[in-house]
Amino acid sequence: MLKMRDLQEAPALYELIKHPEVFPFVRNKAYSSEEFLFITKQTMEAEEHGELISRTILDEYCHPIGTISLFDIQDGYGFLGTWIGQPYFGKGYNKHAKEQFFDELFFTHDMNGVFMKVRKTNNRSLKAVLKLPYATLANKTYPNVYNAVNAKEEVYDLFVISKELYISYQTFATGEQIISENEVG
Repeated sequence: MLKMRDLQEAPALYELIKHPEVFPFVRNKAYSSEEFLFITKQTMEAEEHGELISRTILDEYCHPIGTISLFDIQDGYGFLGTWIGQPYFGKGYNKHAKEQFFDELFFTHDMNGVFMKVRKTNNRSLKAVLKLPYATLANKTYPNVYNAVNAKEEVYDLFVISKELYISYQTFATGEQIISENEVG
């Protein structure tokens, strides 16, 4: 489940973000609880100004377990940034949060696409992206974006989720589910 960001969740999220399997891959690094609180406040203000969209990822008990954000929004596209606390790795929260977020981005905010830059050395993120059937490798289809994210050195692979492909996949998956339910009944 996703919710709007708030300052009360900052201490719990900071405890999760500082784990060595999470911290190196987080966009906005905080080295103290106070700094994380400040970054959260800045994030909330930036969303109010339309500069980004950020949500807190919750577990089934409504505890904050990570964040998902769309940064650098321009011309209906932005860059996805997601992190989940280490105790929640491999439990399906990442994919579920992304699908809820993409629904919001494409249907509420009318975004055209979402870019994901994944460090070539970040196997966990690469595996997560490859589980998304509507994500496509964009190194060659968006060469200007690919070159921009790798301006200093080639560190990232670039993926894109287009609104059209996401909607097509969701429509197909929903139709397939309805067919399966009718076959059973």
